[in-house]
Amino acid sequence: MANLPKGNKKLLNAWAFYDWANSVYSLVIASAIFPIFYNALFPKENPYILVLGQNFKNSALISFVTAAAFLCVAVFSPLLSGIADYTGNKKVFMRTFNYIGAVSCIGLYFFDLNNLLLGLFFYFFGLIGFWGSVVFYNSYLPDIAFAEQQDKISAKGYSLGYLGSVLLLIVNLTMIMKPTMFHISGTSGEASLKAMRYSFAMVGIWWIVFSQYTYYYLPKGNGNNKKLNKATLFNGFNELKKVWTILQTATALKRYLGSFFVFSMAVQTVMLVATYFGAQEIKWKNAEESQIGLITCILLIQLVAILGAVVTSKLSEKLGNIKILILLNAIWVLLCGFAYFITTPIEFYIMAGLVGLVMGGIQSLARSTYSKFLPETNDTASFFSFYDVSEKIGIVIGMLVYGVIDQVTGSPRFAIVFLGLFFLCGLFLLTRIHKKK
Repeated sequence: MANLPKGNKKLLNAWAFYDWANSVYSLVIASAIFPIFYNALFPKENPYILVLGQNFKNSALISFVTAAAFLCVAVFSPLLSGIADYTGNKKVFMRTFNYIGAVSCIGLYFFDLNNLLLGLFFYFFGLIGFWGSVVFYNSYLPDIAFAEQQDKISAKGYSLGYLGSVLLLIVNLTMIMKPTMFHISGTSGEASLKAMRYSFAMVGIWWIVFSQYTYYYLPKGNGNNKKLNKATLFNGFNELKKVWTILQTATALKRYLGSFFVFSMAVQTVMLVATYFGAQEIKWKNAEESQIGLITCILLIQLVAILGAVVTSKLSEKLGNIKILILLNAIWVLLCGFAYFITTPIEFYIMAGLVGLVMGGIQSLARSTYSKFLPETNDTASFFSFYDVSEKIGIVIGMLVYGVIDQVTGSPRFAIVFLGLFFLCGLFLLTRIHKKK
């Protein structure tokens, strides 16, 4: 283990490189290949399965499991933050969650309907491992970088993550489209599914192998070396409580958080369910076209989201953040309405491009707007912890709403329309801030 001083370029690069290591999970597993694989396991004419005595629709079931995992993340994040702040061995915690997530990704290789509970177990802990490691990863930033370095190195981490995840996704896509090139045997459908299983294992291996560079240079912790006790354990919750008390007198900030909670709930849910929706509701010619088309749409969203973030930033400079957020929510309402009627691949491609444009914009602008509403304080970490927990709880509610409507009605189209109501509510709450200001 190297022992480098705070602000050292090699140390900063090693920290940022963890994004290269772990972002393959969020793209390959959470967004692209696993949703396609999961949907392909079920016959098109009967997407239902009996689990623990209950008959679940496949997309509703995975929504409920995702909601349960994010609920655990929301509850345990403050605990993990407290530990990260007060113990001097955060690298052990970060590495532990990293390996839990990576091994779970490898375990997804064995996911099939005969081992459904085991597969869902690996899916659940893959999500827990990813977000658990990110808590400690983010908490390292003030330890390894000075204030004037943090924005730049954080952006570098995002860029590395994007490049690494897209690179692996392209390799995986090639494996799925041309399995014979990689000596993957079986019929066309069998070989493609087998290639997807290999992709899951590759994500886990990639995550473990490339994270070693980060761990070699990262310090053991922040140097506090305080013993873990009850006060330490609940420090994160105490910090959230302090923020809640401050919010009672910070009217503009409180109103903004209320609007953010509602529209972020819808945005994050759309991101998590988009591939499942496309796999079930779009009339693809065959399974091969469905797989290639869905992964192409995910890549399209990723690319256009960058443009969306840049354009939104320019517009907000001229017109103001709240006005642009109101506009973005209005566009989201229209897109949710449009989604109810789309059936063809070309319509889905157009939808993916538009979603990417407003998704990149609303995500980047939401966080920067929040920072502008913060009161004068040195304790910004507590406010952003509150922000992150709010976002995770919103995901839990959004996924539950989506899953329940999908389960009851048998179609996710109604759930997407319902998400449009969240955007409409977010729009209304944002207008209250605008009038106040």
